[in-house]
Amino acid sequence: MKSNFISKISLATAMLLTFTACGSQQNAEEASTNDTSVEQKANEKTEEVVDDTAKEEEETSKEDEKEVANEDQVFEGRTLNVVATSDSYVPLFEEFTKETGADVEFLSMSSGEVISRTKAEGKAMADLWFGGGLDAFMAAKDDGLLEEYNSDMTYKIPEEYKDVYGYYFSKGLTVVGFLVNDAILEEKGLQVPKTWKDLADPKYKGEIIMSNPAISGTNYAALKGLLDLYGEEEGWELFEKINDNIDFYSKRGKDPQEKTAQGEFAIGIIPVDQKAFDAAEDYGLTVIYPEDGIPWVPEGVAIFKDSENTDIAKAFIDFMLSEKAQNMIAEIDGKDTNQLIIPDIKGLDLGLPKDKLIDEDLSTFGSQREEILNKFKEIAGDKASEE
Repeated sequence: MKSNFISKISLATAMLLTFTACGSQQNAEEASTNDTSVEQKANEKTEEVVDDTAKEEEETSKEDEKEVANEDQVFEGRTLNVVATSDSYVPLFEEFTKETGADVEFLSMSSGEVISRTKAEGKAMADLWFGGGLDAFMAAKDDGLLEEYNSDMTYKIPEEYKDVYGYYFSKGLTVVGFLVNDAILEEKGLQVPKTWKDLADPKYKGEIIMSNPAISGTNYAALKGLLDLYGEEEGWELFEKINDNIDFYSKRGKDPQEKTAQGEFAIGIIPVDQKAFDAAEDYGLTVIYPEDGIPWVPEGVAIFKDSENTDIAKAFIDFMLSEKAQNMIAEIDGKDTNQLIIPDIKGLDLGLPKDKLIDEDLSTFGSQREEILNKFKEIAGDKASEE
């Protein structure tokens, strides 16, 4: 009896211990499950916070970018009025619009026309004057037509290619040479002229076309260059002989190249650039750098005095002197002289013999302009009508 009782107690005790153990294990598992669930929820919460933070940072970044873009578009809704010698610079001004928001309106006009019209109207005809011979800009400065401007960007330009007080700047150089229609010369048994003195030979009478120096800055540079090269007395004597071979002076700067290419003349006095070499290739012509000396003139850029949008014009000057804009100008102009204005920019190699550039007196380009043009008109007579 006693033994059976002990056995029953032992069995009951064992069952109780087993039940207790099972219960403990279940509780442990439940606790573990609960802990895991809490941890997962905590992680999920953390991930939600991280995601929310990332979204907030992304939205903030977009807002910052939008604010920067708005700051760049400081001239949104305003217009820069530009007088330019060519509409080929439209891509350059489109880039300026993209960066600043300013619209740009163009008016194409020669250097001489700009000065005469501004004087006649007695007020600024635009905000910015872009391109043309520096002589016209010098004369405009003397007449009080230009606005002074200096900045950290304008200091990049060498002294010889800008006004010391900041009334005008150079964007490049124009060099002068000859475009020759070889077929016409061959047909008439004439040789290709190599120098300015060659053009004075009577055998070229009626074969030469040149734009009016009073209208074309390039051809004023040619005339002034001859005077600097040979001296005033010999220079004018030489030009009188060249004048004898010219039937009339064109009113448009591009006429000598176009009319020579079309076969109307055998020799055109032109600005030498990539367009001239392209025309030579297309029409069987020859580009000549005069062996006795190559006239040249810096191409000006200036702000008109008392214009309505002086602040936009100043912003454009700084933009123009940036590396991006300078590379665009070099490509548009198609010249290998831009590197003289701003070093280390890209450019072309058109074979310009820089040692043949005339040692010119730029200080008198503007001051002697009226005197030189009066002398020119006296020599040319009715052949140089500006009407």
